[in-house]
Amino acid sequence: MKGDFQACLVNPVGFKGFAIAPETLQTAGQFQWDNGKTYTIRHGSVVIAAITSCTNTSNPSVMLGAGLLAKKAVEKGLTVMPYIKTSLSPGSGVVTYYLQESGVIPYLQKLGFDIVGYGCMTCIGNSGPLDDNVVNTIEKNGLVCCGVLSGNRNFEGRIHPNTRANYLASPLLVIAYAIAGRVDIDFETEPLGQGPSGEKVFLRDIWPTRNEIQDVESKHVIPAMFKEVYSKITLGSEDWQKIEVAESKLYPWNTESTYIKHPPFFDGMTRELPPLKGIQNARCLLYLGDSVTTDHISPAGSIARNSPAARYLSERNLTPRDFNSYGSRRGNDAVMARGTFANIRLVNKLVSKTGPRTLHIPSNEEMDVFDCADRYREDGTPLVLIAGKDYGSGSSRDWAAKGPLLLGIKAVIAESYERIHRSNLVGMGIIPLQFLPGQNSETLNLNGREVYNIYIPENGLKPGQKIQVEADGVVFDTIVRFDTEVDITYYRNGGILNYMIRKMFA
Repeated sequence: MKGDFQACLVNPVGFKGFAIAPETLQTAGQFQWDNGKTYTIRHGSVVIAAITSCTNTSNPSVMLGAGLLAKKAVEKGLTVMPYIKTSLSPGSGVVTYYLQESGVIPYLQKLGFDIVGYGCMTCIGNSGPLDDNVVNTIEKNGLVCCGVLSGNRNFEGRIHPNTRANYLASPLLVIAYAIAGRVDIDFETEPLGQGPSGEKVFLRDIWPTRNEIQDVESKHVIPAMFKEVYSKITLGSEDWQKIEVAESKLYPWNTESTYIKHPPFFDGMTRELPPLKGIQNARCLLYLGDSVTTDHISPAGSIARNSPAARYLSERNLTPRDFNSYGSRRGNDAVMARGTFANIRLVNKLVSKTGPRTLHIPSNEEMDVFDCADRYREDGTPLVLIAGKDYGSGSSRDWAAKGPLLLGIKAVIAESYERIHRSNLVGMGIIPLQFLPGQNSETLNLNGREVYNIYIPENGLKPGQKIQVEADGVVFDTIVRFDTEVDITYYRNGGILNYMIRKMFA
């Protein structure tokens, strides 16, 4: 990990590249903590350490191994810096049961790994906010600080807006990196820290043996605890049982809620199938490159304080502490639309800097992606998106298609698509067009500033047929990625949701 991180620091901006200038590689920042002490962080400092994910945290061997490592670390006098956001989110209540029975919970807690809940946590960006002192120091000094988690995803910008580098590790190594406080450490030659008497403590000094783990596992992971926990799984907590729910056939929408909002997907829908039309006088909202993932597209993680979503929530009298995450507000389309393409690692060729910004072509004004899309919406301008290879790779996120639709994107023109995301675009009524083999935006000399016209035949569409696109006099063919007749049916209806409603009334 040390070598990888050091290479990423100086690599060009992009996937695994931060382009940190050589003269600033040793940059550091200081801040004062609540205990009155002053702490220093620099490139590579760990600020989030999370034992998380429904997969890794359901493995008794690694979870008990982490508990035993924590026990040995505490006994050696090792600690974790207080500013590091540590958490433990097991994949099941059974995990809590055997951690308690084995006696390792107190040691995990002493290192800051308290149980914070169950289900999707840091892996989906639900780490919660970092302390303002940490955030301000990172932003002021342009630091590449890190998250280390036992999750199964670490796409760019997913974990937290202020952890530009995030590494996946076993639960045991998450604790080790939290103790070390940095990712640029060689565990073989460098100590994790020092004991009370100043002696160096290496990772090998606290790593539990396989026999130690198996001995604890055989004693404390037994069938009875699984039966006991899962027999009560439908009851929920006491707080859950106290929630009062009004009986109604229709959901009683609360217009004041910032979590659940009446969705706009059926606004303007007619009972009859609309006529097939081309896309005229469209503008390019984003001009992207290769390997744009659904985490670049879909709202995920915490809500940045200077984002359009934050402004929306602030206007409704919420403070940053109460912003919560995009995942928790996925029932509010106004928040999710504002969080679409809000990834801090988005590389958009229409602007010079990495981040969730783009260019409003008519005014030549740079602004947040949502604000730009909203201005185009006010002018009645349809939008397209240009991308390279493997557009939409990564997790199959529904909001990676819903969000672009709400921004007003009518078509995506890319070199190739990830299979599931292509299907999701079709399902939301967005037409996926693919450059012909050997062609792309660069070979066609497109710069994203053109006015785009997409000509759809009036006599209908066929799977895989060629569709002509014109951009300021440049005319080129694309392949429509409607791969089946069903895809065409969904598109004709404006997406699968509208199709199902019309089918209900047929």
